[in-house]
Amino acid sequence: MVDHIKIRKADGTWVVRAGGAVLAESRNALELTDGEQAPVIYFPREDIAMAFLDASEQSGHCPHMGDAHYFSIQTKNQTLSNAAWSYQSPIEGMEPLKDLIAFHTSNPDVAVERV
Repeated sequence: MVDHIKIRKADGTWVVRAGGAVLAESRNALELTDGEQAPVIYFPREDIAMAFLDASEQSGHCPHMGDAHYFSIQTKNQTLSNAAWSYQSPIEGMEPLKDLIAFHTSNPDVAVERV
């Protein structure tokens, strides 16, 4: 594992809201911290309403975590393109992230919060 990246169980219950609806709720989320950056919460797929996520063609690579695959979120009124990502085959040391999904909170229509 990269020294500046820490993965731990996220305390409490976490939710994702998109387009005004609850998209995910989990007591089994993981929190990733990377140096001074804001923590990122990763959700197990079984705690996400996956019917609202569509795999997109976008992908990316993080040298510390591996290849990321993106998802768009279908809300009642819009499509939030590439609003979530997952590491389906993370690099050594990042295995706890395998198949979990994180959400871009930079989009004003997506909120990840502890309840």
